[in-house]
Amino acid sequence: MTSLADLRKSYERAELSENASHADPLRQFEQWLQEAISSQVPEPNAMTLATVASNLRPSTRVVLIKDYDERGITWFTNYDSRKGLELAGNPYAALQFHWVELERVVRIEGLVEKISTTESDKYFDSRPLDSRIGAWASPQSQVISGRSVLVANAAKYGAKFLLQPPRPPHWGGYRLEPDNWQFWQGRKSRLHDRLRYRLTAEKTWLRERLAP
Repeated sequence: MTSLADLRKSYERAELSENASHADPLRQFEQWLQEAISSQVPEPNAMTLATVASNLRPSTRVVLIKDYDERGITWFTNYDSRKGLELAGNPYAALQFHWVELERVVRIEGLVEKISTTESDKYFDSRPLDSRIGAWASPQSQVISGRSVLVANAAKYGAKFLLQPPRPPHWGGYRLEPDNWQFWQGRKSRLHDRLRYRLTAEKTWLRERLAP
């Protein structure tokens, strides 16, 4: 059996310098995301979402980014899920992208809000039919007796809505408005590059290098 303590990797693919990075963290993120997509890394749009419950216990799960712009990072989910309930009680959250093959990590923190019903409707209507039915069929995060519950629910709502299921009132989008970004590029000898962008009181971005 391989010892976990003996697992090692030398990171030598690239570097991240202040001079070569964008002054705007959104542009830096866009560059790295597009490079991850063009490099065909597995699921470049997958990101870990961390939330904190009222009892201060954190939880994480993987969700998919569906949009990004100057307003923030957008994803969609069930509002009644654990993450939805935790965001209702504490609207601050953190996101993390880990593109292993590129030896890169992006961390994003900020305030989360629901997007407009119009935006949620538009995206919901663009989803495959099975996914739209699935949004009705799954009582996300709730205990169920078995997979048969999901299958039965899918059949019920499929018969009810046919080809035109509306967006469930408990399903829609969230947008995280960043106030802190971190970009990590693996480097040799564990002397990694790590740049942080902090939003100042003047609403400008301050770029700083952090020790790895």
